[in-house]
Amino acid sequence: MSKLAFLFPGQGSQFAGMGKALAEAFPAAKDVFQRADEALGFPISRLCHEGPDDQLKLTENTQPAILTVSTAAAAVLRERGIQPDFVAGHSLGEYSALVAAGALRFEDALRIVRARGRYMQEAVPPGVGAMAALLKMPEDKLDEVLAAAAQGEVVSAANLNSPDQVVIAGHAGAVGRAVELAKAAGCKRAVLLPVSAPFHCALMQEAQARLAADLEAAAFADLGIPLVNNWRAEPVRTGAEARTGLIEQVPNPVRWTQSIRRLVDEGVTRWIEPGPGNVLCGLLRQIAPTQQGLKFGEPADLDRIEG
Repeated sequence: MSKLAFLFPGQGSQFAGMGKALAEAFPAAKDVFQRADEALGFPISRLCHEGPDDQLKLTENTQPAILTVSTAAAAVLRERGIQPDFVAGHSLGEYSALVAAGALRFEDALRIVRARGRYMQEAVPPGVGAMAALLKMPEDKLDEVLAAAAQGEVVSAANLNSPDQVVIAGHAGAVGRAVELAKAAGCKRAVLLPVSAPFHCALMQEAQARLAADLEAAAFADLGIPLVNNWRAEPVRTGAEARTGLIEQVPNPVRWTQSIRRLVDEGVTRWIEPGPGNVLCGLLRQIAPTQQGLKFGEPADLDRIEG
């Protein structure tokens, strides 16, 4: 029997207007937005539905906003009897996945990710760090390029998104050198990303320490649905494993390619991306070309999912 996975998006998928149509069409989604407003003490629903973009792009707002929209979408699917066999989430999306799996209370997750965004932002002064996307980088040359670019600074793989896309992070100088070396090594395109901090690298160790204290204080239950996590791209079933994975993902790379391949090995053939955008559906096609994902962020998307 074919298995279904929910793939929850991370930072970068946000846009003003996200989740508005879901909240208007489905009481289950509206309830999630109301719970988010109450838990955070300010109208995150309005920020999702109306913007403005400059406020939505602030990391400490972006993270709870995407979590809320993804949880609202998953609530609608659950109400319609659509339940996954596995969950996974890209970076921030792992929190949405754990809420869907019953391991973490939505309200707790909201407060944690809002702090997570702030910790990440404060870990590195503006301008010190950078991130860049390497497109169609020859895999056998990546380590060599990063080692040559470092020159005593930090630069490493941050997101192993697909065979065609690797994101690197670290000190701005080292990332800049890596971009030029990657182009010389045959990378089709290498571009600096407009991000506020260098996520998923060793420069995030201060953020990791601060976040770990919050995660240790939070209650984690064992998962009702197994999660394939970012840190090791392995199935996780206990609350303790889930907590450790969230702590370890902060300074370590998101192993998304491995995660999708593991889900394929587990028998997953159907995929839904609950939340804003369809970034993960696009990465799925790059990783496993025979697989097709369906996004769910608007009421009209249900026609394809239930059709």
